[in-house]
Amino acid sequence: MAETLLSLRGVTKKFTEVEALTEIDLDIHSGEIVGLVGSNGAGKTTLLRLMAGVYSPTTGSVLLSSGRPVQEMRQELGVVPESTGLYSRLTAWENIRYHSRMHGVSDAVAWARTEKFAEHLDMSENLRRHTKGFSRGMKQKTALLRALAHGPNILLLDEPTAGLDITSARTVRALVRQLRNEGGTVIYSTHHLAEAQQVCDRIVIIHNGELRADGSPTELLEGTGTETLEDAYVSLTLDQARPRHEDNDKEGVLSSWWRRLFTPRTPKATMGESTDE
Repeated sequence: MAETLLSLRGVTKKFTEVEALTEIDLDIHSGEIVGLVGSNGAGKTTLLRLMAGVYSPTTGSVLLSSGRPVQEMRQELGVVPESTGLYSRLTAWENIRYHSRMHGVSDAVAWARTEKFAEHLDMSENLRRHTKGFSRGMKQKTALLRALAHGPNILLLDEPTAGLDITSARTVRALVRQLRNEGGTVIYSTHHLAEAQQVCDRIVIIHNGELRADGSPTELLEGTGTETLEDAYVSLTLDQARPRHEDNDKEGVLSSWWRRLFTPRTPKATMGESTDE
């Protein structure tokens, strides 16, 4: 049986009055692509941030194979958030090198890894270009190279093909499958069932903060008695999806003051006057 690299036990996450995740038990094994599937607001991003050590659980534990909390061993993880967070004044390679140095990886090692994966992503000719003028696809590929350069044991991807053209999306999916074939482990968040079916060995369905299903596409179909993953998903998520509440902490005093100061006020129309332009 494959080694368990990441283990979540009884994980609950609350933001003020909102419970974003409830009693999640989940194991991530070596050499698999695990798809996190759910609607907007289901809790996928909160779950990814807990796995990445960005959040701490309100209750429960998120532990690596060493038994240590994930916050203490972030160098074992590579993370590609939905927003790439690149420094536009730096080149693609400078963004990657800066990130790798923070993980204690030498430039030579980081460059060798970057060159290897850049070739598969058709990015070799763009590594020394500034990211300011990059397309969405090029930024996403740079973020993926940045996450891989320090040699993580687990790669976490939040909507990795969102906003990409068909060719770029296919290239990213192909690289993810290649990483798995080389023994890598990938957690792949998406709200597209078809994409999850193409890429993932195992699918975890999250709905309203709860884990509703966990298994291979075949197991999900057999467990729900359905013929398509879409039908399986619908049968598991019949209750109405809640509004998105992730990261919904109370607004601070300074933030509230700043928002009011710079939010334009709409003048009130006097009686009998039209507000149409």
